[in-house]
Amino acid sequence: MIEFVDALGQKRGILDLIEALGSWNWFILGVLLLAIEILAPGTFILWLGLSAILVGLISLLIDWSWQAQLVAFAVLAILSLVVWRYFAHHEDPETDQPFLNRRMEALIGRVFTLDKPIIDGMGSVRIDDTVWRVTGPDCPAGSRVRVAGTQGVTLVVDRAEA
Repeated sequence: MIEFVDALGQKRGILDLIEALGSWNWFILGVLLLAIEILAPGTFILWLGLSAILVGLISLLIDWSWQAQLVAFAVLAILSLVVWRYFAHHEDPETDQPFLNRRMEALIGRVFTLDKPIIDGMGSVRIDDTVWRVTGPDCPAGSRVRVAGTQGVTLVVDRAEA
């Protein structure tokens, strides 16, 4: 058993220390959890730390058992995580540049001329200053193709109707 000596020189156990700290246990736990969140960010532990601090604040106002404090911490932690998940997974706001950082998606539906022929399903097309690898039905160089989709970093094309 872990023991310590208090200010009066009496030996006490770790449970005595926890009991002596009272509601400060929750503040200490909250600060430790927030410090862990800073060291290993992921926004999950943040909500646990804030829940512990909230239980500590409530404990300053209300004298309640440690069992009730644990239940309150569990409820607040679960509730804060549910609320965070709800607000964290919102839709991206509308923007005037919807394909920013999604350049390939902006090419879908556009028609281009093959730079190199598609042979055995692989070829290339020049778009502005970039040569893109394409996959699709065999076509000679100079054929018009329409981008139908993407597959990794390859454009999937079909023959464009004249």
